[in-house]
Amino acid sequence: MINITFPDKSIKEFPEGITPDEIAKGISQNLALRVVAAEFNGKMIDYNMPLNNDGELTLHTFETDKGKEVFWHSSSHLMAQAVKELYPDVLVTIGPAIENGFYYDFDRDDAFTEEELEEIEKKMYDIAKQDLVYTRKELSRNETLKLFSDMGETYKVEILNEIPENETISMYTQGTFTDLCRGPHVIHTGKLKAFKLLRTSGAYWRGDEKNKMLKRIYGISFPTKKELTEYLQRIEEAKKRDHRKIGKELDLFSISDNIGAGLVLWHPNGAMMRHLVESHWKERHLQADYSLVNTPHIGRGDLWVTSGHLGFYSDSMYSPMSIDEQDYYIKPMNCPFHIEIYNTQKRSYRELPLRYCELGTVYRYERSGVLHGLMRVRGFTQDDAHIICTSDQLMEEIERTVEFSISMLNDFGFKEFQIFLSTKPEKSVGEDADWQQATESLENALKKLNLEYDVDEGGGAFYGPKIDIKIKDALGRAWQCSTIQFDFNEPVRFNMEYIGSDNQAHRPFMVHRALLGSIERFFGTLIEHYAGNFPTWLCPVQGIILNITEDTQHYARRIQKRFKEQNIRMELDARNEKIGYKIREAEMRKIPYILIIGEKEEDSNTVSLRRHTQGDLGSKEINDVIAMMKEDIDSKGNN
Repeated sequence: MINITFPDKSIKEFPEGITPDEIAKGISQNLALRVVAAEFNGKMIDYNMPLNNDGELTLHTFETDKGKEVFWHSSSHLMAQAVKELYPDVLVTIGPAIENGFYYDFDRDDAFTEEELEEIEKKMYDIAKQDLVYTRKELSRNETLKLFSDMGETYKVEILNEIPENETISMYTQGTFTDLCRGPHVIHTGKLKAFKLLRTSGAYWRGDEKNKMLKRIYGISFPTKKELTEYLQRIEEAKKRDHRKIGKELDLFSISDNIGAGLVLWHPNGAMMRHLVESHWKERHLQADYSLVNTPHIGRGDLWVTSGHLGFYSDSMYSPMSIDEQDYYIKPMNCPFHIEIYNTQKRSYRELPLRYCELGTVYRYERSGVLHGLMRVRGFTQDDAHIICTSDQLMEEIERTVEFSISMLNDFGFKEFQIFLSTKPEKSVGEDADWQQATESLENALKKLNLEYDVDEGGGAFYGPKIDIKIKDALGRAWQCSTIQFDFNEPVRFNMEYIGSDNQAHRPFMVHRALLGSIERFFGTLIEHYAGNFPTWLCPVQGIILNITEDTQHYARRIQKRFKEQNIRMELDARNEKIGYKIREAEMRKIPYILIIGEKEEDSNTVSLRRHTQGDLGSKEINDVIAMMKEDIDSKGNN
């Protein structure tokens, strides 16, 4: 008999050789239907693997991240089988699970058509109904090489040739398809109830532009058709919210090939919104006792040698320019400049903590294939800050920073978050005691603020642990936003010091911190979260006056002046167009308040008010509309 410990710490005795599937069925048939993967002693295993030792068992359903990964990986194998059965001459390469679904890369001359995707999808359903078991088999490297060579799968042979000769290789077979794979997988294809092939694209073998262009198919799968339907509906809604589409419709920004890929042009409407975001950011930081700094866009090569960027980060930096016979680089990060400000004078413990903040524009090389509107660009503005403090101040500063991050994101309407604590990786710099203190400071701050979080063991940077905060938008999608990152590397490289109460020099702690991430990506997230229907305080145009006849123009201009005197951004559309046309255009522009005036309104000193997304609100006194709009603006959409 063996003892199995469950996540709730309960321990039960089972016969040796029992499988996770049999354990789940013994607990309840409903659970067995929902479970898709198993984890034993911290390692993901096949669901039908016999258990011969005592250990801790976790049964994963599709609702867990690990469950989704196994489910989607199994789905990629199912898709590959369907492709091979329909198109035997196609060569298979790799097919992983990704954040939302799966893909598989194939070598064929022609791209897959929409009709072929439908055919592959139909074949997948036919195969899934056969309940084909995913069977694991282990062979020597030479045996596996012969197997895949005989199959003509040259890409698998290339992968195998890079594996040491004495290493045992695992593969999985379901039905007619065998794939080189570590696993694990769902127990059989019948677990895969609902799937959809979403799109195709090109992808270089191993991501190298020198290699052959492959044909990639992306897909998604779920345990039930209901979940698939809901997902596809969210996809359609996401298309409507695409920040590139809405950005063009609302004339917010553009990216021009004449300027360069990944470089954003901010139009007047977008620039006004950016000004509002940045002004609020500065106001909140000054209230929180940060000091604003500004730094250059370029720095001498020696600076980037000292910081380590030329050693570790050069692939993401642009080529140097020669000034006075010295190399200068456009900056990929702001931190060395902030450290130089700190190092301009001797510092005492009495001055700490110092909190430097900057909306600093940086430039990083990104491959053209990954550029995506505002979400992935080559020039962007970080809402950067560096906190320099003593070890005694560390706990309070971290707690304060986490609280500040959540509060700032709340200001923009984000209320749901995913939080991750990333700990020390295998390769790191800094003393173990500093890592422990820093990690405990991060974790204690999250606990004290009653914030739920997941631990990413070993996921920290080599120079320090960190907290990542992802915001959830209106569709439940998570976007990377705030990062609170310790750095044990730069203080040493730049010889940062302060004089302590003992009159001795000490090394300060330094924390990198970004709340919004980058202005560009945050702006794109705002667009998609609100679908362009921004809270009034963020709208470039908060209201518009539409006159029905030319005779009321003078009254319209007087009203516009009254609103502007109250710092309300009010436009006037005095064009000689039909009022219905003007209303439709204002609604298309998603302007929050539409004030319609005719002779009746002028006679009664009122306006006919419409509210975007709400419709006609009837006749209103001017002062009442001003009060309504000011309350809406001041509340930042939280009323």
